Amino acid sequence: MDNLNSKTRWDRERTEAKQQRVALMLEAAQKVFNRKGLDKATMQDVATEAHMGVATVFRHFPKKDKLIVAVAIKIIESQTETFEEILRRPGTCYERLEQMLDVFIGFIGEEHSENTKLIEAFESYAAQSREPLEDLPAYHAAVGRIQTSLSQILKDGINDGSLRADVPLEETIATVTNAFGQFAKKLSLQSSIPMLESNIEPVKQLEILKAMILDYLKAT
Repeated sequence: MDNLNSKTRWDRERTEAKQQRVALMLEAAQKVFNRKGLDKATMQDVATEAHMGVATVFRHFPKKDKLIVAVAIKIIESQTETFEEILRRPGTCYERLEQMLDVFIGFIGEEHSENTKLIEAFESYAAQSREPLEDLPAYHAAVGRIQTSLSQILKDGINDGSLRADVPLEETIATVTNAFGQFAKKLSLQSSIPMLESNIEPVKQLEILKAMILDYLKAT
């Protein structure tokens, strides 16, 4: 029994140590990708940032593309937790939908701007890749969790009478997430390029878009 307990404890400690190493690699890679860009960053750059050997990085991520996708998933999953927390809050679904849209607006703020720009760069990188990125379905699954939260809000809103019941659900979900998500990322990217900056504040533009969507979905 003691030997069994010792093996179980050793396996758990080994798993935890592996998870910690991977977390360090992802954190280091995120910093490097933000600093150097996805194309110019190397696995050696990530290893140096993480204070570990490059062979260790390759052991967990045999190709740079796998590391790039893993970082993108890490960012999306951190955002997903916020949406799922809003889903559990009290209040009408209309109020919680408004809070979800506020989260999208917050993505262009200084606190999230680097992550927003990195996701924009990642999606461009994935689109221009000669071959589909191997782990891309896992990224789409992570994004899908955000759409699931929005879907649940709309369904519950129809039931509690705070949202219109005559809108096509799937089309509405896709439109809201694409309109807000893509627009927020574009505005965040443009804000870092002086020649592309608009005279109208990005937040103001998103507030107008939010009002239009809420007005469209609110039950009369």
